[in-house]
Amino acid sequence: MESGYVRAAGKSEIVLGKMKKVTLDGKEVLIVNVNGYYYAVGSECTHFGGDLSEGVLEGNVVTCPNHKAKFDVTSGKVVSPPAEALSRPDIEDLPTYLVKIDNQDIMVKV
Repeated sequence: MESGYVRAAGKSEIVLGKMKKVTLDGKEVLIVNVNGYYYAVGSECTHFGGDLSEGVLEGNVVTCPNHKAKFDVTSGKVVSPPAEALSRPDIEDLPTYLVKIDNQDIMVKV
């Protein structure tokens, strides 16, 4: 395994269509299983810091539970801005992390 990767979870912990928040090297990372492929993005909404692990995942799009901003978890890209802009109308893409599978372990490069 290339250096820099750390174990985030076991494959069996994140079944198809589900997600799990983990802390890796002090960063909160959301691991998502989309169609059997695993993706890792920042777990904090870039609008107002909502916890995306408490949001709704539909296909490859997670919706923030706070103001309904939507992100593509396969790319980290903003799909839809928040329903309420509040004092922060701008919203950035989520940070993304490289993922590798090592036997039954999900490894993430942070």
